[in-house]
Amino acid sequence: MSGHSKFANIKHKKEKNDAAKGKIFTIIGREIAVAVKEGGPDPANNSKLRDVIAKAKSNNMPNDTIERGIKKAAGDANSVNYVTVTYEGYGPNGTAIIVDALTDNKNRTASNVRNAFTKGGGNVGTQGCVSFMFDKKGQIIIDKEECDIDADEIMMTALDAGAEDFSDEEDSYEILTNPDDFSVVREALEAANIPMAQAEITMIPQNYVELSDENDIKKMNRILDLLDEDDDVQAVYHNWDE
Repeated sequence: MSGHSKFANIKHKKEKNDAAKGKIFTIIGREIAVAVKEGGPDPANNSKLRDVIAKAKSNNMPNDTIERGIKKAAGDANSVNYVTVTYEGYGPNGTAIIVDALTDNKNRTASNVRNAFTKGGGNVGTQGCVSFMFDKKGQIIIDKEECDIDADEIMMTALDAGAEDFSDEEDSYEILTNPDDFSVVREALEAANIPMAQAEITMIPQNYVELSDENDIKKMNRILDLLDEDDDVQAVYHNWDE
């Protein structure tokens, strides 16, 4: 079973998000808008929307906010059209960084992302320059403190639904899926009342890079903080072993 779960990292991120609810709600609001435009407003017929709703609930987004977002996206033909853009580049000491954004202004977003990399001593590269170092996977994290269901039962539920891998980490269980099977596995766990701390399609590094120089660590944090502050940025993936 695979290792290197980043649950401490995820908890840290979640706490950071709790301190900046507006940012995470903006991110999810845009994802709802895109999911509705692509597959319609009915979650029963739109698995992408179901996944976004699950993500919204795991981030404590109120139901009425979710419903408002769906209605707005479905009813407003003139609503903003977001496009998905991905940037790849390098941070200090050759660390690999991938940035996913949803934007209504590609020039603004490109400029902001480039600026974040530059201020942290990194640089944006060409499409594909670092993505080959990552695997695109569905990743589900279950916090052991929040779940009293037996590990074998969780593992069998996940594997029976089509998961590729299950790992029992110190403070969490990690389930990995092929991106195409993610929705089915997530819904099987939901049906079994297994609480999920995080469930999303993500990019998992094949190898991690350690930064030992204090200056490099400062620069890397500078890049990540600037990207985190940008409303257009939906997700940032990197191979820094924090």
